[in-house]
Amino acid sequence: MIMQTRDVALKRNERRQFLKLAGYGALGWITSGFRPVFGAPAFGQNKKTVLGSDFLPDLDISLAARPDEVAVFPGSPTRVWRYHAIIHKGDKGRVLEIPESYLGPIINVHRGEKIRIRFNNSIPEASIIHWHGLHVPAIMDGHPRHVISQGQSYLYEFEVKNRAGTYWYHPHPHGRTGPQVYRGLAGLFLVSDDEEQAAGLPDGEYDVPLVIQDRTFDLDNQLVYTSGRRMDQMTGFLGDRIMVNGLPDFTLPVSTGAYRLRVLNGSNSRIYKLAWKDGRPLTVVGTDGGLLERPANRRYAFLSPGERLEIWADFSDRPVGYETSLISLPFNTGGMGGGRRGRGMMMGGRTGRNQRLPNGAGFPIFNINVTKPVKNHLTLPDKLSDIESIQQDEAVNFFRPRQFFLTMRHMQWSINGREFQMEEVADDEIVELGSKEIWEFHNTGSGMMHMMNMPHPIHLHGKQFRVLERSGVMHESYVDEGWKDTVLIMPGERIRILVEFDDYPGMFLYHCHNLEHEDMGMMRNYFVRET
Repeated sequence: MIMQTRDVALKRNERRQFLKLAGYGALGWITSGFRPVFGAPAFGQNKKTVLGSDFLPDLDISLAARPDEVAVFPGSPTRVWRYHAIIHKGDKGRVLEIPESYLGPIINVHRGEKIRIRFNNSIPEASIIHWHGLHVPAIMDGHPRHVISQGQSYLYEFEVKNRAGTYWYHPHPHGRTGPQVYRGLAGLFLVSDDEEQAAGLPDGEYDVPLVIQDRTFDLDNQLVYTSGRRMDQMTGFLGDRIMVNGLPDFTLPVSTGAYRLRVLNGSNSRIYKLAWKDGRPLTVVGTDGGLLERPANRRYAFLSPGERLEIWADFSDRPVGYETSLISLPFNTGGMGGGRRGRGMMMGGRTGRNQRLPNGAGFPIFNINVTKPVKNHLTLPDKLSDIESIQQDEAVNFFRPRQFFLTMRHMQWSINGREFQMEEVADDEIVELGSKEIWEFHNTGSGMMHMMNMPHPIHLHGKQFRVLERSGVMHESYVDEGWKDTVLIMPGERIRILVEFDDYPGMFLYHCHNLEHEDMGMMRNYFVRET
């Protein structure tokens, strides 16, 4: 059940600013009775929400969340919740369904385009869509206070300001994000731009999106989600079956050429330690916020929930018939999960609700088969993009970074000892529009609290940021280069990031992207105040 809102505990002058900027005058964006199948609806009386106003979209689609069935395995179809799209304006090839998958359509846009999305909620509980990684106004970001009930609609209109990269969308109702994503509500949002097109990367059939998730199915092929178990809430839900693009036992047929693999960790809580089975290095060309300046090689790389990696995979030196796999290597999660280190390679089968594939276990993710030769071969560019250098001394709090402590309090995950309240913003969560700040996250603890620590992938809404430094228990598996919106902090670590609040005032979220932690309240608002 959606958590009820509480009054804001702000000073009176902050309250006025909050009401002005955080969207309380924007309820006109919410409408009821919208039926995308029958064409454009009449929206509310607020003029700025009327279709055909001064906002002229390059892409105009309806996106409905509704119950569906998908034949995941032989036998009974699996009941899911799924996003479906109808295109009103724009090239139909810009919105692509994944065949036989429960995942939503892949939406393709270009930087600078204006996008209209008419979200209709047809599932039997409140929902809203968050555009993960996109830089959009607060009212377009999918804050849980904007949830709509079954039968209602929400109008999104925004300009794409992000660099080319791999982004995604998913529900964000408080207390129900985990189960709604688990039921199937998620999709990719891919942005292109001129810089990317000039980089000479693989495209077309050689540009492959890959959404990795873990799920548990019962013997009747139905999804099992034990959200009522306290331990699942504390640690995060883990499935025993690895799915890729919503499909089990995934195999990617490739030719003897170069590929751009866009990998999203769409799992609720599972962390992957990606590596190639044949021992070749991972060549990373992009992270959350788009292309790196130059390729980065890793023996292996962590990918936590919400994070993305773009990998250059070249099979030109492999013969037809060659097989390999992308695998997740065993690792120690530390703290509360430290005793769960995986041993050996294993793949969870459909064994029912009592079997688990632990976080940190080793297993294959998907197979690759080289099936045909090609004559034209791309070479890895030395330079991929231009990324401005980091100027830490421009941060207004350069000498005193803003501090965030990730802790457990009364068997409840929290940030700075606080749990989520729908409309609450503390004094130390207010930032000034136009400023740059250093934010420092601690996942350290002490004594018995150190033993209770877990990995936490921290996600900021509305902003991309740069990772400045890490300290504490160091791992070789991070890819912190480039622009990020989600960053993994393992037990015993401290991390500093640089964020610029250059535009878009209002209220946004920051939270752990372990969806069960988020639903428990490991999430807070931050407020960008216009001065």
